[in-house]
Amino acid sequence: INFYESETWRLNADGTTTKLELPLKSSINALVAGQLVVTTDQDWTAPSGQQFKTGDVIAWDLQAWLADPKAPARLVIRPGEREAVEGINATRNKLVVALYENVRGSVYVYNPADWSRTRLDLPQNVSVGVGSASEQDDKIFVSVTGYLNPSSLYLADAATGAVDLTKALPDKFDASGMRVDQFEARSTDGTMIPYFVVHKDAMAMDGSNPTLLYGYGGFQSSLLPGYSPTVGKLWLERGGVYVIANTRGGGEFGPKWHQAAQQENRQRAHEDFQAVAQDLITRGITSQPHLGVMGGSQGGLFMGAMLTQRPDLINAAVIQVPLFDMLRFHKLLAGASWIGEYGDPDIPEQRAWIEQYSPYQKLAAGQPYPEVFIHTSTKDDRVHPGHARKAAARMEALGYPVLFYENTDGGHAAGANLRETARRIALEYTYLTRRLMDQPAQR
Repeated sequence: INFYESETWRLNADGTTTKLELPLKSSINALVAGQLVVTTDQDWTAPSGQQFKTGDVIAWDLQAWLADPKAPARLVIRPGEREAVEGINATRNKLVVALYENVRGSVYVYNPADWSRTRLDLPQNVSVGVGSASEQDDKIFVSVTGYLNPSSLYLADAATGAVDLTKALPDKFDASGMRVDQFEARSTDGTMIPYFVVHKDAMAMDGSNPTLLYGYGGFQSSLLPGYSPTVGKLWLERGGVYVIANTRGGGEFGPKWHQAAQQENRQRAHEDFQAVAQDLITRGITSQPHLGVMGGSQGGLFMGAMLTQRPDLINAAVIQVPLFDMLRFHKLLAGASWIGEYGDPDIPEQRAWIEQYSPYQKLAAGQPYPEVFIHTSTKDDRVHPGHARKAAARMEALGYPVLFYENTDGGHAAGANLRETARRIALEYTYLTRRLMDQPAQR
């Protein structure tokens, strides 16, 4: 129906179709032991009269439900305030769920007989994913990765709980003497925003650490712990601090965390990101001359909002394939499909929300903007390169120094092959090194 809503129809044996009584915002996850498992992304009153909440995982006896849409459902999972279901799969007899608790992954096995659960014995403080599952028995692959942990693949037996390491990628940087901490920052409306800090154990808390803050904050896309050889080799090994902000707009705590920053509430996500930047400075992890930000696509909009709203906090900004002119985003390439996320600029009431934060319209003379690095791709078929070009042109017209790079190939990834990607990454980290490590006082 639109970006977030859909109808589900059953194809009957005689070729006719029957509409299933499911929420418009929902997903069918699995069929296990005759139970149809569904996640709802909205509060919902079922035909049975049962009340379900956004993020609930529910199950019906499929045959009973098809015979009578008012057949009662069972509640399988109701995530808490700081929990989110990130993946569901089924083996022959079990339901296997990747559940995140305060942005830290665990894998649980649910028994369809009574929906009791057990937890698999996996590494802690990591991201987890449920992969391919057997239809013949209860074996399932589970992936594990973390900021300091290369991607690993485990084979689990959901029936017994046994877990065996099958394969792990080699280390791509020296993580010895490094650690991961998690802190929280208080946003403008009082909401606590978690963020991860990856750093060497010997980090001084005197504001001197060159720090790169990354964010995205949209489309229910979660920023979960993950291994980045690039960040490790080009930043962490050289003494840099890497920070990931889990702002609203993402899916870290389920659909409500995302929906809290949709439409008229988009500015909340920007305030969350800015609160993390301020908290890093307050804690003494870094300071304005040493703090840079990075984000792409929707994250590029984040960077634009940081630049135009709180330039006093940062000394560098890598703005990747960005959304920037939010009053025209819906007229370019795939932009119309994102009206469900941002609103429609052609509707006056919604235009009023958007123009309050649209970075292109907010650029102004006489501001303490650092020299920014903006890049895009001529062949970006998702976010039009015009956003990045206009941002750079407008800043130059206002008298600001701008670094701009446009790759002719590569689409929305801004690199068509490893050579082009390596060049782009080298440009980014050279810029960050000069701004935050070599000449920290330069604006």
